[in-house]
Amino acid sequence: MSIELTVEAPAHGGHFVARHEGRVVFVRHALPGERVRVRLTESGEDAKFWRADVVEVLEAAEGRREHFWKEADALRAAARGKLPVGGAEFGHIDLAVQRRLKAEIFAEQLRRLGGTDLAPEVEPALDESSDGLGWRTRVSFSVAPGGRLAMHAHRSDELIPVQDMPLAAEAINSLHLWETDFSGVERVEVAAPAAGGQPLVLLIPAAGTHPRTLGRIAGSLPDGVSVAAWNPESHELTRLKGRTWVQETVLGQDYRVTGAGFWQIHRSAPETLTTAVLAGLDVQPGDAVADLYAGAGLFTAPLAGAAGESGRVLSVEGSPGTSRDARKNLFAAPQVQIHQGRVDKVLRDAGKLDVVLLDPPRAGAGKTVVRQIDAAAPRVVGYVSCDPASFARDLGYFRSAGWEPETLRVFDLYPHTHHMESFAVLRKA
Repeated sequence: MSIELTVEAPAHGGHFVARHEGRVVFVRHALPGERVRVRLTESGEDAKFWRADVVEVLEAAEGRREHFWKEADALRAAARGKLPVGGAEFGHIDLAVQRRLKAEIFAEQLRRLGGTDLAPEVEPALDESSDGLGWRTRVSFSVAPGGRLAMHAHRSDELIPVQDMPLAAEAINSLHLWETDFSGVERVEVAAPAAGGQPLVLLIPAAGTHPRTLGRIAGSLPDGVSVAAWNPESHELTRLKGRTWVQETVLGQDYRVTGAGFWQIHRSAPETLTTAVLAGLDVQPGDAVADLYAGAGLFTAPLAGAAGESGRVLSVEGSPGTSRDARKNLFAAPQVQIHQGRVDKVLRDAGKLDVVLLDPPRAGAGKTVVRQIDAAAPRVVGYVSCDPASFARDLGYFRSAGWEPETLRVFDLYPHTHHMESFAVLRKA
């Protein structure tokens, strides 16, 4: 079913708000002020709201441009009776307009969930390209019937074969993985170090796939590429060719990141965020510091350097594999205590802290962790977030405990998508 709508404001999650006979419709691939024809993707008389995709632009808004990736272009997909690939839902919008819209979305979340009228601008990453392409150093592909790489349409099981990935770094595109037969594999994860070095192709096999099949695939990939198999249920990582990890370098510090271990996706994100964190927290020699949701140690290493050997640094990470990476990356820092486990359990016995940095997953930290951080009585808290809604909610918890944001920076580390990253410095009012 298709209807005509006038698009209103942007909304969190890559949508734009429109209304049809009093009902809210969340529209993708639109711009505020446009008159569009949409195809309803989720509807029903009893539904609180509907969802829709733009299939035709009747009156375009300033800032609309031709999408850079035909598989992700909703208009071209609709003309073929197909769905667009997800993951580049803002690709039809000029980059400057994207950042303005993201700033509006972030400010709306802060007002609604955080109870504050802060309105930060959205900054590009350090050394960002003018077109906002080629930034992804990590890409995840599904495998379509026939063994070719594919990606999902938004909120759909439909797989769309791909022949390129414009958001990916050249080191990933140059592998030409779409020419490989990945039959027997469910998903393919690719990591290419931002500073160069050996890429890693991670194969997530389908149930019952024989190891010889994985060996065949590994052997068909170019020389100089590492290949490993990953079982998400058992967390077993099997080396097939080369090594099971990649090496990243940020501000002179080397990091080993194994298999499916977490690392910032944008090639400039680690340096952008680390620079902001060090400047905002101003850690002093001898400080007691906690790095919560610490990953492989991206922030732990420079924080430990600032605290010095007279300091005490807690690194807390829930993932066993990523925590093992942290141990390897921080073995030369005796002041670092690495804890693998839940943040709330470790904080119970953390004692007095001078500085706390948290970089939680998309769901945020939550009320219990905020309460525990407050009880540790640090002089400053740094909060790195990849989701404005969970950050705004947690900021509300901090503000209820007497903390206020001293600075708040928002970074466009995911150009052509609705995602963004932020860093806030909080102090007791």
